[in-house]
Amino acid sequence: MKNNKHIVIIGAGPAGLMAAEILAQAGHCVSVYDQMPSPARKFLIAGRGGLNITHSEPIEQFIARYGAAEKWLAPCIHHFSPQHLIKWVESLGQETFIGSSGRVFPKAMKATHLLRAWLKKLEHLNVRYFPKHRWLGLEGDALKFYHNDEIIMTVPDITILALGGGSWAKLGSDGAWTSILAEQGVDIAPLIPANCGFTVQWTEYFSEKFAGQPLKPVAISFEGRTQQGELIITRNGIEGGAVYALSSAIREHINMHKTATVFLDLRPNVSLDVLTQKIQTILNKNSHKTSLSTLLIKAGFSHLNINILRETMPKHLFVNATAHALAQHFKAIPLVFTAAATIERAISSAGGIKHTELNEHFMLNVKPNMYAIGEMLDWDAPTGGYLLQACFSMAVWVGDHLSETKL
Repeated sequence: MKNNKHIVIIGAGPAGLMAAEILAQAGHCVSVYDQMPSPARKFLIAGRGGLNITHSEPIEQFIARYGAAEKWLAPCIHHFSPQHLIKWVESLGQETFIGSSGRVFPKAMKATHLLRAWLKKLEHLNVRYFPKHRWLGLEGDALKFYHNDEIIMTVPDITILALGGGSWAKLGSDGAWTSILAEQGVDIAPLIPANCGFTVQWTEYFSEKFAGQPLKPVAISFEGRTQQGELIITRNGIEGGAVYALSSAIREHINMHKTATVFLDLRPNVSLDVLTQKIQTILNKNSHKTSLSTLLIKAGFSHLNINILRETMPKHLFVNATAHALAQHFKAIPLVFTAAATIERAISSAGGIKHTELNEHFMLNVKPNMYAIGEMLDWDAPTGGYLLQACFSMAVWVGDHLSETKL
């Protein structure tokens, strides 16, 4: 193999940095360009509440989570599996553990320690980093960047695009690359929100009083699928892990039918019969004609739970409801979603470069020696470590291919 080729990677997120590591280890001269002042900003933010790097479920079940992208992602995931990713994290001095849900986290939980060790490793591998360089496109074979009021040009042997999708634009992945590649004749599906919240028409009172409050544990069901977890009330609807897991199906249903009705279970760990009996006991003790809301609060139901009930039940039914009717509603509150949250609030995005525009090693058909990896491609991953795993796996797949190829 010919070493010391100049490889430019545009995008300093997980996919870009992992490709840089693989190629630098193979002896190439690697430069990483990014428009932000520091690398992996979205990676750091994603790890604030606990960096979920991958999932521990069986590999075939894991791969099936990618839906329509399963077939073309499978070779990458097998090549660099969740077990490989865990070993890589631990090689950087970060122990991992498996949570109760099967998700895998560094013991330090945050992304900071992992990223610091990773950047130090890349520095030792002589990976060069160019911050505040915004990619403007191509001029012949040259890559054109904007930096400090100047136009910078470079002609690499290989280019790897790892610019991210369109979510969290303030952290760098603003989707501006779509117009650049469209001009080159690349077929790109519109970027749309994924792992996102949804709009619910709350009353003004409910929105003002409860926005920002969590609902946990809850379960949310849609079209035969149920996901337990946590939700957050927003001014305009709902967001959180439980709904993110179902967001792709809900989003597509709204696109076709304008709305989607999901069902919220506020007591997922309590059976309908047990909940009915509990509420009936409360009603039987109401000798002083105390209001139903007050009774439910005394019985341990939160103000938020009760007000969601009131939001979704006609007043006369709420006041006169039987224990069984109340329990049924607690277990299956209908919420009508009218729209997906904007892409700016989404955890990730779907859409991007269609897979038919790439060969099996993710090289663009219209641009030899230019590759694309990560969230730029048209695929949709659920939360739970699947997005990060696939970004890492694609990077290793491409990096190993180039390392084994005579460039």
